[in-house]
Amino acid sequence: MTSVSKTADTHKLGRIKHQLLAVGSAKVTGIPLPASLSSTAGPGSGKGGSVFFSDGVSRIRLTLDEGSPVHIVNFGDSAVLTFDGPKGPVSVDGFVEKTGCHCPKQAYITINEGCIFSCRYCNVPNQEKHTKTPDEIVSLITDACSRDTIECISLTSGVVGTMKEEDERLFTILEKIRVFDLPIGVSVYPTPGLSKKLFELGVSEVKFNLETATEKLFAEMCPGLDRDVLWDSLNEAVGIFGKNRVYTNIILGLGESKAEMKRCIMQCLENGIIPIIRPLTPSSELSDYSRPSAADILGIAEFLKSELLRFGLDPSEARTMCAKCMGCDVAPMTDLRAEEVTA
Repeated sequence: MTSVSKTADTHKLGRIKHQLLAVGSAKVTGIPLPASLSSTAGPGSGKGGSVFFSDGVSRIRLTLDEGSPVHIVNFGDSAVLTFDGPKGPVSVDGFVEKTGCHCPKQAYITINEGCIFSCRYCNVPNQEKHTKTPDEIVSLITDACSRDTIECISLTSGVVGTMKEEDERLFTILEKIRVFDLPIGVSVYPTPGLSKKLFELGVSEVKFNLETATEKLFAEMCPGLDRDVLWDSLNEAVGIFGKNRVYTNIILGLGESKAEMKRCIMQCLENGIIPIIRPLTPSSELSDYSRPSAADILGIAEFLKSELLRFGLDPSEARTMCAKCMGCDVAPMTDLRAEEVTA
């Protein structure tokens, strides 16, 4: 990350990040942001863009919204984030980060912009469908490398054809992009045996998303998908990719209890899987849901950190994808440092 002044508090963002994630948006004034900040992946997909703000240690991704109570003034080489926290006005010195492709320092690319499944929290099935060709993806990576220092390639995708067709498309892309000699991460809906093939094709890490804390919620939120397949694929992946190389997103705020979320986290860690706890961005069928509270976001992040330490797992070792970016979640090993976190 870009450096900031030695006199700046380079951990203030980490201490208040849970409060900002509970808002989820920011208005930006000052030097205009480039139009390339809009994204077709991640929370808020299809909502018209986002901004990445960093203090040099922590990073947060916020949806652009002129009505947001979070205000970022962009000066180009530096920026200031302000908002009214629970204990009064807060100001954080930092900078707006350039995006490689979707997020800083990565070429994070969605292969299929569209999906035949209709997870209730996801906007992707409602977007215009487009499948990028291998040559398009090579071009996007080449362009990202020309605009920024790219440290990895991350691939994700909706499902638009059969699972066999999706796998073959992914394999072809992976063969083409190996020429960049960068760590590669893959996050897709898995099929049996997929991890072995991905490993053979040079993939460094995988992320197969459980999405919900319970089987019951999964059935309600992700009709047509099989959570047992995800568990089996995650456990298989740990045996192939090894420690700190297998991840899963779990959404916080779908209606699970704190005890249910903790049980799911424990089940993951017991099997060597690192969960990324993603605060819900209300959209699609869940547009009337509320974002999780700052207290809930912080509480579960603190629990996750304590258990990660106990199991000897460390998401800060990630080389690709969400755990490397850290923008959409509280990163337990980076944001929750020894200093006091503001409740």
